[in-house]
Formats: sequence, structure tokens, C-alpha cells
Amino acid sequence: METYVWDVRKYVHNLQSYPQINQIVEGYRQNELIALPTETVYGLGANAKDEQAVKKIYIAKGRPSDNPLIIHIHDKSQLNDFTQNISKEAEILMDAFWPGPISFIVPYKKGFLSDRVTGGLNSVAVRMPSHIIGREILQLTNLPIAAPSANVSGRPSPTKFEHVKHDLEGRIFGIIQAEDVDEGIESTVIDCTSFPFKIARPGSITTEMINDALPNSVVNEKMDIEKPIAPGMKYKHYAPSQPVTLVEGGITKPIKSSVYKDERIAVIGPKSIESLISEEMIFIPLGKNAKDIKGAHHDLYDALRIADQLIDIDKILISGYIRNESTVALMNRIDKASGHNIKGEDEL
Repeated sequence: METYVWDVRKYVHNLQSYPQINQIVEGYRQNELIALPTETVYGLGANAKDEQAVKKIYIAKGRPSDNPLIIHIHDKSQLNDFTQNISKEAEILMDAFWPGPISFIVPYKKGFLSDRVTGGLNSVAVRMPSHIIGREILQLTNLPIAAPSANVSGRPSPTKFEHVKHDLEGRIFGIIQAEDVDEGIESTVIDCTSFPFKIARPGSITTEMINDALPNSVVNEKMDIEKPIAPGMKYKHYAPSQPVTLVEGGITKPIKSSVYKDERIAVIGPKSIESLISEEMIFIPLGKNAKDIKGAHHDLYDALRIADQLIDIDKILISGYIRNESTVALMNRIDKASGHNIKGEDEL
């Protein structure tokens, strides 16, 4: 399959004048798969109303059919078509954080969308992205777009056009090329099917931020990953092909290559620890320092992909971050990338 590439970077503020914009819009309306940028990661978009279009997403990604999809909208009025009984508390939070990197799980009303998008659940996840290109595409198509991350399932999510091209070229109709994403990790997902609400997937919008907007609206409760209510909860994500070890608490003293004998090691961590890494090892930076959480969010998936493409690497070490409210989402992704293979620095 030929995969079209539409480079819209020069048309950020005037997308309707892009020469091939009609090809993109008609592609979605003809139920093709088109990857689009959002502020979190690139999404693999398809018409959420069409059964075959949604089926194509699962095939292209190799995604398990019981893993639900997030519906992307450009206007809150679209919720009337496929949701019901949204609480006033959920609407308060939507008004506070949309458009932005947060998805709301709300009661699903059958009949408008393909039922495949819910993974067999009675609820649906929906969000309104803030990315200027992504949101205008949604406005121009005027369709609810199902859009999981635009990568092969299990691989690190795509934060650059090149990531999408590497994973999905030849599998999908097209890719909308824009600047690299801003956030770098997937949206916060909040379960609003009962009150108080629960965080089903952490993201850059934190529990504290949500409770600031609506006091006592979110409770901390461990979710059952065998009964997922949100995308990305049940299956292994974000993992390179080589074994990954998380160094809990971070690398704070020099690591000598002699410890690993004949193994080739790549180390991912804040730029500030580079001097602690042996020259025989390959260092991949993750933000400026241990306090640069936004930078780490932005760099993480690209760093994992860089490590994955290195030749003759036997093992990847990731320098962990102190676990607190601001690092919940980051450590959630690192935990999954490592397959929860965690060691203390003294165990290296």
C-alpha cells in the first residue's frame, strides 16, 4: 500500500490553503487510516462511525480487539451523538481542561459509533486535543475520529513524524507531517462513570490539578488491569526489543562498564548524569536534569526508539525519577517500558 505524506508545517495557521487538504479530509470520509499530530503523541485516526474503518486500526497496529480506543472531537456538542448521562462534575472538568491532554471515560450511547471503539465496554473515552493542526483536521472532517497512538502495538508511542513512518508506512493511507509533539506522553484518562472519579491512566494533567479545578473529585485507587476501562491499561507498552532495567531512584554515582563485562549497554537518563556514564557505554539524554519532568516527557519515547535502533546493544538502563505527584505519568511509562524489571543503584 502506498502511504501518502502531507507536510503541513508551513500551513500551521492556514491549513485550509494547503493544496492537498481535500485529499486528507476525503480520506477520513472514505474511511481510510490517516495519522495525525496531537499535543500528546501522533494518533492513528479513522472515522469512528464506520465499523470497517475502526477494524483497520486494530489490524494496522496489531492491537488486541479488547483494548478500547479514544474518540477525538473538536466540539463538546459532538458528545450528544454517542454519550449519555454525563455528570455535571465531569462537565466542569471538561470545561476546565478542554481542549487539552485529558480524556474522559463517560457512559456510552450505542447507535452512532462503531461498537468496536469501546472494546466491549459500556463506556467510551473521549478527548478534545489542543494541537492546532490536529484540532483543525477534526473541524474540517467534522467526524468523531478514533485515534490510538500511531505505532505498532507494544512499541514506544510516536512523538515524531519519523516514528510513525518507521512503524506504519505501507500499512496506512497517509501521514500528516507536522512539528514534533509538545507533551510527549499520552493523555491523562479519567474515569467519570462514578463519583468520585478515578485516574485510569496518568498523564501531564495530574490528580492535584484536577482536584484544584474541582475539589475532592478524584480518589487514588489502584485499577484492575485485567479489567481495563481505558486504553493502554492491560497490555505491555512502550517497550524496546532489548531488555530494559529501571534504576529506581536514579543513577547518582559513576557506572563502570567493567561491571557488565562483555555486554554493550545503553543508558537513558537526564543530561546532568552523562558524566557518570562510562565512555564505553552509549548515553541517551532524557531532559536536562532530574527536575525537568516536562523535558523527560517530551524525550522519553524518542530515547527508547533511539536505544532500540542501536546495533549490538545487550541491555538498556533507565535512570529513574523520584516518585511523587509530578512524576507519576513519567514513571508509569518507564515502569511499563522496563516490564517492571527494577533494581536499586547498588544492585547494578
